[in-house]
Amino acid sequence: MCSIDRFNIDLRDLDNGLTQLSYDLDNSYFEAVEAPDLRKGKLHVNLSICRTDNEFDLSFDIKGTVVVPCDRCLDDMDLDISTDGTLSAVLSENKNSEDEDIVTVDEKEGILNVAWYICEFIELAIPIKHVHAPGKCNHAMIEKLNEYSATRSSDEADGEIDPRWNKLKELKTIIKD
Repeated sequence: MCSIDRFNIDLRDLDNGLTQLSYDLDNSYFEAVEAPDLRKGKLHVNLSICRTDNEFDLSFDIKGTVVVPCDRCLDDMDLDISTDGTLSAVLSENKNSEDEDIVTVDEKEGILNVAWYICEFIELAIPIKHVHAPGKCNHAMIEKLNEYSATRSSDEADGEIDPRWNKLKELKTIIKD
């Protein structure tokens, strides 16, 4: 089981300048962060933190593979991920910062957990449409899809309309009048 605590960074302990961290993520990471759309994957994260006094610029470089359902056949498929992300943080006593682009960390606590930020960068890198390469989809599912697509197209081509639609058309004309 992956512990979210390993993603805690004590910003107060970092020296001014550049700090490098790296994380290897696997299925236990996605389980630990309770990612709603991701359950499996294997990724490597390089994190560079540049500290200037109480300001921190975090740069994430994430590469690897996640498992997502294919939009066409619903079988799992591997999807390569390569993304970069940045995050700015500041140590401050004022938690009510008006700047949405900067994470404010309580100066007394000084701990920033980056687990969820990493998950967000991964989710944002997943394309809206994800399908297997041609010929790799589940053949049984593709046959069913073709069967139902062909049935729907042939019904429309024959000019046969479900009688319920005719009743709705009548209702539409009544409403117009």
